[in-house]
Amino acid sequence: MVSLNQLIAVCLIYVVGLFSVAFIAERAAVRGRGGWLLRSPLVYTLSLSIYCTAWTFYGAVGYAARSGMEYVTIYLGPSLVMISWWWILRRLVRIGRSQRVTSVADLISSRYGKSNTLAIVVTIMAVIGVTPYIALQLQSVTLSLSIFAATDGSANDPLTSARAAFWVATGLALFTVLFGTRNLNANERHHGVVIAVAVEAVVKLIALLAVGIFVVWGVAGGVQDTLARIDASEIGTWQVDGSRWAALIVLAAAAFVCLPRMFQVMVVENDDERHLQIASWAFPLYLMLMSLFVVPIAVVGLDLMPAGANPDLFVLSLPLSQGQNGLAMLAFLGGFSSATSMVIVATLALSTMVSNHIVMPVWLATRAGGAHQSGDVRNVVILARRLSILLIISFGYLYYRASGGSGALAAIGLISFGGVAQFLPALLGGVFWRGATRMGALTGLGVGFALWMFTMLLPSFGPDVALSQATFDHGLFGQGWLRPQALFGIEGMDPTVHAVWWSLSLNALMFMVVSLFSFPDPVERLQGAQFVNVFDHSGPARGWSATLAGSEDLMIMAQRILGADQAQVFFGRAARAQGSSGLLPEPTPDFVQALERELAASVGAATAHAMIEQIVGGTSVSVQDLMAVADESAQMLEYSSQLEAKSLELSQTAAQLREANEKLTQLSLQKDSFLSQISHELRTPMTSIRSFSEILRDTRRMAAEEKTRYASIIHSESLRLTRLLDDLLDLSVLENGQVTLNETRGNLRGVIDHAVLTAQAGMPQSLRILRDPASEEVEIMTDLDRLAQVFINLITNAQKYCEAEDPQLVISVQLKGSQAHVTLADNGIGIPSHARALIFEKFARVGAGGGEGVGLGLAICREIMTRLGGAIRYDGKGQGARFVLDIPVAKAEVVAIKPLNRRA
Repeated sequence: MVSLNQLIAVCLIYVVGLFSVAFIAERAAVRGRGGWLLRSPLVYTLSLSIYCTAWTFYGAVGYAARSGMEYVTIYLGPSLVMISWWWILRRLVRIGRSQRVTSVADLISSRYGKSNTLAIVVTIMAVIGVTPYIALQLQSVTLSLSIFAATDGSANDPLTSARAAFWVATGLALFTVLFGTRNLNANERHHGVVIAVAVEAVVKLIALLAVGIFVVWGVAGGVQDTLARIDASEIGTWQVDGSRWAALIVLAAAAFVCLPRMFQVMVVENDDERHLQIASWAFPLYLMLMSLFVVPIAVVGLDLMPAGANPDLFVLSLPLSQGQNGLAMLAFLGGFSSATSMVIVATLALSTMVSNHIVMPVWLATRAGGAHQSGDVRNVVILARRLSILLIISFGYLYYRASGGSGALAAIGLISFGGVAQFLPALLGGVFWRGATRMGALTGLGVGFALWMFTMLLPSFGPDVALSQATFDHGLFGQGWLRPQALFGIEGMDPTVHAVWWSLSLNALMFMVVSLFSFPDPVERLQGAQFVNVFDHSGPARGWSATLAGSEDLMIMAQRILGADQAQVFFGRAARAQGSSGLLPEPTPDFVQALERELAASVGAATAHAMIEQIVGGTSVSVQDLMAVADESAQMLEYSSQLEAKSLELSQTAAQLREANEKLTQLSLQKDSFLSQISHELRTPMTSIRSFSEILRDTRRMAAEEKTRYASIIHSESLRLTRLLDDLLDLSVLENGQVTLNETRGNLRGVIDHAVLTAQAGMPQSLRILRDPASEEVEIMTDLDRLAQVFINLITNAQKYCEAEDPQLVISVQLKGSQAHVTLADNGIGIPSHARALIFEKFARVGAGGGEGVGLGLAICREIMTRLGGAIRYDGKGQGARFVLDIPVAKAEVVAIKPLNRRA
């Protein structure tokens, strides 16, 4: 059995060996030696193996033992990206080189107008998202140490486990500080880091293959026996959940592109785009070899290891159980390599993001003298990165302690994948869609990340830790649709599928919607064109004045950031390229642009842009100047839009005036027609009365029947004349407001009953009236006689003008709030649409003949309803004439009831 002290000694020797390899590689790169190896596609492909962390080394076997073939999804995602989407990676690499980006946060912020706010948001999200992954590495190393410490009887001691995790975190932090912050320029390749990662890739591949070969041929008895074991195990019978597989493949693919460590080695460390062509098939081959023996190890481990054994540790426990201590030591080094390489590169990438986008902007903002008078910036950047490394690894250790270190490695890895996958919509949208905006990216990232935390990260701590049990059961704030694993009330989904679906879909949706409804500023539009058309442009096209920035000031600033030697080399090369005889180049726009890119490689694009602006600001054509010009253009456009709006308003007013004029013309014609009609209406009954009265006067011998008939005619014409005069007088009184209303409390049904009886008296009963008496039981406070007059007029019109074979009138009542809506609808042909606007005007008559009246009835109805506090309108819905009355309902009376005196 290997003792714990021997294991620690081997680890220290291994770490020293890695550091030596990295140191030799960096010295060779400085001296210009070994370029064929340092810049080879083989090293680049092996560096991509940083994707294979302790999760894939240990956790893949445990994943297979728990979930069958589902572990394949974590390999399929990146393989599909490399095989099918390598052209997307090529675009990212080209953008990274042209924009001199240092991290995924730098790329996203550069795309959206060099927004440091967006860079800060992405950086914070990346730190939170990668923290569970760092905790996973600590957990894997601690668990593997516990296997070897079992002989000491301390494997299950929580204090010992916590102490081991602390010292592992401390060692990794110190190693990363020494390993990764020796060179400031984050955009130049870290040759030492890349070579070390490539060596670790070979070590973990050899270790896993060695364990797999031993299990298949040394324990299981060969390929045939191994396949038979697989067929007989539960792993061979588990069904595939299509939705979960799809979600996990998408998640793995997104994480492969968006993980800060993957972006570091895939984009920042890329020296030649052609390396992607080799990596597009070589890296999937590497993943296939890493996954080749996962299932055999899991199956044999389930058969041989005791019940309750941790399947995540089968890679170690199987060789130890068979007495293969040397193989177990090699397996431990493979897992240790997987964990250390991930932590080193991930913390390097994150520390660069933290120092460039959070620490340095704050530090520069607090320096009153500006960048060229602020002292040695180089030392500040290096110190910020070292402190960031310690802080990030501390977060990982705290997450390990908070989560208890008991979760399956695969589950922790999926949580981290879900967090960094939220960068995907803003990242891909930015490089393919010029219409993407900063506000869209911020909104999408915020919504997606909040949902990821609520549905994946916080629930991972368990009930009553980050989220209460009540939140799991009844939702946030007691809202059932805000349950973390049944969001929006949708139940039955796998928790991982649920979290991935809602976070990514709403992230992408908000990103697109807000981008469509927001407008990019000038820098965003400029950068959008550079990113989308990256193969047509070599870099951002900005023009500074060539006479405003002194070369000396730029040289001082560059020395403090790049270091004296590197700055002098850069300025000397630029001077020779310009053909200058001096040591300093002319500050031409091309030179200033190149200098900003060089500074961006050390402190990020947003910070470098701000520092250059401090020196060349003056009267140069800065971003503010561009925005001022854009603001002036926007003001001109706004003024033009206002003029256009005024013109449109005038056109609408003219149209309204024309419409009013046409209406007045029609009313004038109707008035003329009325005067002619009223004279005719007055003359006709008067002529009849005079004629028949003369006959009665002059005829001495007349039969009694004829006298009665002539007298009836005179009486009828007198009534007709009286009604006409009454209407004219009534309308005049109503219009002048001289009418006195007699408001009383009554029942609507009684008013309608009275109106129906009155309207049908003395007229043929051809019109059928349909009613719902129950709905008419409404108390109203109004002038009941005047209201009855309106109903009589409408019912009489229906009797006169409804030209149906079976004429009928439907009276319906609906109570809405403080009003009763009474509808009177007949089944005739209705009123033509062109005449509906005038039917309530005086003298209005529909049709050529116009009926028997003079066009005053509906005008009187409108005036009455207005005086009663209601309204009348014509509703053109359906067939036939349809009038609606709005009648105020009486307020309920409160009756005070005296209490009865009760005697004891």
